[in-house]
Amino acid sequence: MTKARFLIGALTGALLIPAPLLAQDHSGHDMSGHDMSGHDMSSHAMDHSQHDEGMAMPSHEAHDSHEAHDSHDAHQGHAMPMAPGAPSMAQDIPQGPPPPEAFSGPEHAADAYFPGEDMAHARHMVRHEMGGMGTTIVMLDRLEAKLGKGSDGLSWEGALRTGGDIDRLWIKSEGEAAFGEGIEDAEVEVLWGHAIGAWFDLQAGVRQELGPDPDRTQVSLGVEGLAPYMFDVSAQAFLSTKGELTARLEAETDQRLTQRLILQPRAEALFSAQRIAERGTGRGLTSLEAGVRLRYEFARQFAPYVGVEWQKKFGSTADYARAVGDDPDRVVAVAGLRAWF
Repeated sequence: MTKARFLIGALTGALLIPAPLLAQDHSGHDMSGHDMSGHDMSSHAMDHSQHDEGMAMPSHEAHDSHEAHDSHDAHQGHAMPMAPGAPSMAQDIPQGPPPPEAFSGPEHAADAYFPGEDMAHARHMVRHEMGGMGTTIVMLDRLEAKLGKGSDGLSWEGALRTGGDIDRLWIKSEGEAAFGEGIEDAEVEVLWGHAIGAWFDLQAGVRQELGPDPDRTQVSLGVEGLAPYMFDVSAQAFLSTKGELTARLEAETDQRLTQRLILQPRAEALFSAQRIAERGTGRGLTSLEAGVRLRYEFARQFAPYVGVEWQKKFGSTADYARAVGDDPDRVVAVAGLRAWF
């Protein structure tokens, strides 16, 4: 390390010595036996490739530099010279909050240099384009045929959403129809959605049930959003004009096998607070659907899929199903389309 510091000091000194002095200083060379009269002095002065680098510095400067390096520890020996008045790197960096003077300026400092109306318009556009603008999307989440033991049929689930990031209008529909028999069960919801956090919306509105059984008009209240581990979840409670209280819980998630091939597990459970004979519904957990769908996105807005689903009815609901010739426990194959625009 001592030799390295000596060489560094020597090189530094050499850079500080004017070139004419280097060219004229040959006191450390043995000049005997050399005839300099026939040589180019400038080229000879520049050729120091075979000389010890330490000889480029006068002996007293090299000695002083060597002693200066030896008198400091390893870190101080490598410190670069600082300009007069410059803060030392060893000084502590100030810590703490910004000084009060940092908050003493105008609320919109740019207004002092640009027209106030122009800056107000610019701030409005930033708020609008960074989240205040409205959007509309129509999503056909499921349009599928179900084939299996028992009656085959068609089912659908879709929604229209329009609004901003905070408040939105939802129009939802889902239902089932048996081939050759018409609609078995269907519903339409009109909901107002309000963001209650970064991940969930509170939804409230009206649901109208349609079908061969007596129709029901219900008040709907629930939440919908994205749960941890990227699960889309929805929980809703319904209160009909006849005082019947029911609920629905849904969950699904997308598992990307590739950028276009996506596996989607999905489950839906229905509950009822009382028995509703005219609707063929018992009390408690009435039915459960759990399945998995594999879709291929030819485009993000167009994705056909295939899958399998298990359908199970429980308790009195299963008894009602058997009474009309339905199987309360069956597995069906599904094939359908998912699209949005």
